[in-house]
Amino acid sequence: MAEENGHIQSIDVPGEKIPSEDAAVLRQQVQRLLGRERWDFPGAQPVSFARHHLKELRSKDYYVCEKSDGIRYLLYLTINPSDGSEAHFMIDRRNDYWYVTTASTHIPTTKGEDTFHQNTILDGELVMDDIGNGRKEPVYLVFDCLALDGQNLMSRELPKRLGYFKEWIYNPYKALYKKYPTEKPFQAFFLGMKEMQVAYGIEMMFREVIAKLKHGNDGLIFTCLGSEYKPGTDPHILKWKAADENTVDFRWKLEWPVMQPDEEDIAEGWTEPYKLFHELPQIQMLAYHGGNGPDSYRPFGEMYMTEEEWEELKGLNEPLDERIVEAYMDEQKRWRFYRFRDDKPNGNHISVIKSVLDSIEDGVTKEELLAAAKGIRDAWKERQQAQSRRG
Repeated sequence: MAEENGHIQSIDVPGEKIPSEDAAVLRQQVQRLLGRERWDFPGAQPVSFARHHLKELRSKDYYVCEKSDGIRYLLYLTINPSDGSEAHFMIDRRNDYWYVTTASTHIPTTKGEDTFHQNTILDGELVMDDIGNGRKEPVYLVFDCLALDGQNLMSRELPKRLGYFKEWIYNPYKALYKKYPTEKPFQAFFLGMKEMQVAYGIEMMFREVIAKLKHGNDGLIFTCLGSEYKPGTDPHILKWKAADENTVDFRWKLEWPVMQPDEEDIAEGWTEPYKLFHELPQIQMLAYHGGNGPDSYRPFGEMYMTEEEWEELKGLNEPLDERIVEAYMDEQKRWRFYRFRDDKPNGNHISVIKSVLDSIEDGVTKEELLAAAKGIRDAWKERQQAQSRRG
């Protein structure tokens, strides 16, 4: 799980997974801190970018940042009740809690180098940065702050939430490791901050920010400045991907060919039909329709897979059936396997799948997005001028 230097080795396993009964106590703490009645994952979820969202970007103020090819976690900074020490928990989309145990990560407050945050919840992505010579380091890139030292910030506007994070968490953290650089190798992960641009800074985002990333990227995220933080699907957080990079999460079901016993089989005692597990199965994709009952997943379509791809998956020596998988549509309009998404409890809801299909069919290209920047900028400036005249 950890390399010799103490860093998290895999973003899929950021620490020690907390048993369900112990995690219930942590979930209750988070639930109370955020003022929620529900016990599910409290993170906000974006909607897929569609053509009508260009009008949305012209009518309201948005920030844009790059969407990293990492894993989404909430980061809960709190106190270890057993000994009063600093504790960090990463919360995945399954609402499972991971205790970051691999090193002595320290995130100080403004009150002093020896202090640490309690009852603080951040939102971000854990990525692996390539730092050269075959070395990688884990970075938790923050793009929102839900609570700070017991203060719920969800009702504040995005610039204020980010301002609180930068002033009270990120700046003291950077100052500490600038003063003690030799301590950095002992940290389980590094804290970073997503670079935000105003929505019309799209060209800079592609040319400057994404081009210089040390980790993978799979699109852009636009977030409305004036919106509260909203757990669940938020129509004011827009996820843009190039049409050929849009993906959907399904649960797949593998159906192997069935062979009826022949005379030789019967003579050897095999009288029941049997599955040909050595052959390529038919891959049924199931879409999530909500709930936990037998009808929560319904057939959506089939996935195309080559013999070579299937052999590669078999070589993993892992259970394959009934897993959540991320799929993309190829040029021939066939669904293809991209990767497993074991970090998710369910596939995308059918409404999300339809939204993604709309984005594929009526998607906005990178060139169209760049061309729209001037209109977005002009509308932004007009709002600023109108506000200046009023105030």
